[in-house]
Amino acid sequence: MGTLRDILDAAARGVFPPADGGTTVVPQESARDAGVLSFTAHSVVFTDEDPAWVYDTLHALDCDTLAASLNPRFLAAFLDRTGRTTETVDALLVGTPLPGEPEIALKEMAGEHPRIAYARRRRDDVRAWAADGGVLVLGRGVAGRLEVSVEIDEGLRHRGLGRALVTAARQLAGEPLWAQVAPGNARSARAFQAAGYRQVGAEALLRAR
Repeated sequence: MGTLRDILDAAARGVFPPADGGTTVVPQESARDAGVLSFTAHSVVFTDEDPAWVYDTLHALDCDTLAASLNPRFLAAFLDRTGRTTETVDALLVGTPLPGEPEIALKEMAGEHPRIAYARRRRDDVRAWAADGGVLVLGRGVAGRLEVSVEIDEGLRHRGLGRALVTAARQLAGEPLWAQVAPGNARSARAFQAAGYRQVGAEALLRAR
């Protein structure tokens, strides 16, 4: 199955691990990011912990095999084992690059913004653009994949700006572009899906404290 990056690259092409109820353990590709990817009936745990610990813990907890490593009991044990923290289990989406220039006017930002500061704690090579009423951020996250996030001014929501920004991100990317969306954030999920991103799985990231 290869490295974590190999697995992600394959998923971006629509090629997934076998839906066999299994769990694959691969090494972390950076000290920053450990965690779990869940595809249809197959999980991938990326960690520098002993793979035997992962399998023994899943067996001991008798977790549902179809999404075993996203079981809250396993995640709690994983956090205790590594001393890391996590925020939420996100839906994982990917969009293919689009040709052409963004239709929305963007200006690259050099200064600080809360969304940029947030991205820099979680990603490398962060770049950001301002639009009228929103901010678009790209950066390299898990296994060096290119990730996108956006923020829309409260008074300008429900007007299609989020969809326009995440569409523009696909035109800026030049490679598969990844997004993590909290499952309860239906508005954001709709914007990404309307812009042509497709969900490929779910993800829980464990970060160093």
